Amino acid sequence: MNSIATLNRAADNIRILAASMVEKAKSGHPGGAMGGADFINVLYSEFLVYDPENPTWAGRDRFFLDPGHMSPMLYSALACTGKYNLDELAQFRQWGSPTPGHPEVDVKRGVENTSGPLGQGHAYAVGAAIAAKFLKARFGDVMGQTIYAFISDGGIQEEISQGTGRIAGHLGLDNLVMFYDSNDIQLSTNTDAVTSEDVAMKYKAWNWHVIEIDGNNAEQIRKALTEARAENSRPTLIIGKTIMGKGARKADGSSYERMCATHGMPLGEAGASFEESIRNLGGNPENPFVFFEETKALYAKRAEELAVIMAEKYAEEEKWAKSNPALAEKLALFFSGKTNINWEAIAQKPNQSTRAASATVLSELAVQVENMIVASADLSNSDKTDGFLKKTTAFTKGDFSGAFLQAGVAELTMACLSIGMSLHGGVIPACATFFVFSDYMKPAIRMAALMEQPVKFIWTHDAFRVGEDGPTHEPVEQEAQIRLMEKLKNHNGQNSMLVLRPADVEETTVAWRMAIENTHTPTGLILSRQNINDLPAVNSRKDEAKQAEKGAYVVNCDGNPDVILLASGSEVSTLNEGAALLRAEGIKVRLVSVPSEGLFRAQPVAYQQSVLPSGIRIFGLTAGLPVNLEGLVGANGKVFGLESFGFSAPYKVLDEKLGFTGQNVYNQVKSMLS
Repeated sequence: MNSIATLNRAADNIRILAASMVEKAKSGHPGGAMGGADFINVLYSEFLVYDPENPTWAGRDRFFLDPGHMSPMLYSALACTGKYNLDELAQFRQWGSPTPGHPEVDVKRGVENTSGPLGQGHAYAVGAAIAAKFLKARFGDVMGQTIYAFISDGGIQEEISQGTGRIAGHLGLDNLVMFYDSNDIQLSTNTDAVTSEDVAMKYKAWNWHVIEIDGNNAEQIRKALTEARAENSRPTLIIGKTIMGKGARKADGSSYERMCATHGMPLGEAGASFEESIRNLGGNPENPFVFFEETKALYAKRAEELAVIMAEKYAEEEKWAKSNPALAEKLALFFSGKTNINWEAIAQKPNQSTRAASATVLSELAVQVENMIVASADLSNSDKTDGFLKKTTAFTKGDFSGAFLQAGVAELTMACLSIGMSLHGGVIPACATFFVFSDYMKPAIRMAALMEQPVKFIWTHDAFRVGEDGPTHEPVEQEAQIRLMEKLKNHNGQNSMLVLRPADVEETTVAWRMAIENTHTPTGLILSRQNINDLPAVNSRKDEAKQAEKGAYVVNCDGNPDVILLASGSEVSTLNEGAALLRAEGIKVRLVSVPSEGLFRAQPVAYQQSVLPSGIRIFGLTAGLPVNLEGLVGANGKVFGLESFGFSAPYKVLDEKLGFTGQNVYNQVKSMLS
């Protein structure tokens, strides 16, 4: 067992490195990192089980940081393990540096999640714990990893902590250990200026095991982690009372600890003396980027321990694989991200809503994709994820043999849990709600896109045809917002998200295949509440719908057309009705379905021009804002869309009142061509 003196010395080393990173960058958050150093040091030097030589090992423990502003603490601890060098720490927050201001997921470096927006990081950890439980239910102790999370006062205050804490406790996630760095200070005030709640009692009410300790006492941290690992029915919250800016000193050597200013600026700018603080912690302010000999010895010892632990783990896995070859093969398949789906087995009923078509697909996926997990925010019978649920069971405490998460009314939490499942690996997560409630999910969608996590977002009730529920439930501007993500590139230069709004049941099958096969970015599926007439086909609608893979395609065309009619979703069927009226007057029409403009714009220019040749007038119809199609229609055409929040009435009445009929398509096009 390591001596407390050695642990304290290494923690001070982490404090020095963290403070020095911020000081050199002239930007950052040193105080919290200095206060949290003791916990992360004990965790990494004594508890966290991982393979330094194989960082993507599926059975590793995982550490999720919630307060991304405390990145200097994480980078410094990982540097002690050899994942970063001192020069990289010194380049904190600089162009091209692997140590950005907030951590960005890099499993090979030991960073399990991108963090920054407070509250989301610990929700990812809960999602990862759910994924681990799901896998353990199928593969046993080879998936016995522990998920650790680190949360701050800000994360506790974020509303997402309500849904996350409730679900983790309700499901009894005893494989989850979360440290709450309770230092009573946030960026602009002390916490008592904004809250007086009893956090321990709150988590106890959610069925968490709660341990309260001195968060800067290594012996108490060790004891708490040991106790947490032994817990077998509840998640554990370790509330550690820590000191913001621990070790900080003023120029005269007096204490500058527990000062709000050290939360969000370098020590030298906050009123402390950087030099005296580093000296107080046992470092050299002239050369602060060093590892103490005690630190090097501590982490070298842990590396030796991990080598022994990993040899045992791999031997156990090999023995298990020999005894369970089929399971071993399946486990490898799960973590490969690959699927083997017979899409031809999916038989759609004609002229159904696309949410019903999605249910048909999900019913088949529940059987064919054994590592798929679907979640719904208390809407499974309405968003039609019950197509999946009917073939499995929902998770309950102690039973993760099913594959469905009833998240309750918590859209943001559900989205973040799904991201956490994806970050863990081995599962394919999807989550569903009404499209209008995607507004609750936007912060998570952005993070999924930034982290390139292939979560499947299912959004039903896609337009004003929600009808009687009225404008509070009728999405209008939401499609424009989500489709912006198709225009935003991720760090690999890809569209950061794939957004698909299928036009009929067969396009829905194709959209789901595209979603499952998209393993590099999140996918959004925007689906109708109301039934939609299937689009016409020359031969087989099922085969012709496969052209949707290119984002847009010609449904039918009258030779050299006079006008192109263009839309996504149910509006394509409305255009088809209008096309019949136009054709009756000898107007030649090309009908184009565009489930994804972003994907269409990624096609070769020649293909784009073959679908939308220049010189032909284009009419676009959208149940959302006209901007949805303006980039495709251009100046040589017209978009008819919705520019209000909608109204409460039966959807067929709204179609008539708002102009979403074949007759109005005819009228609009005739006016445009005149």
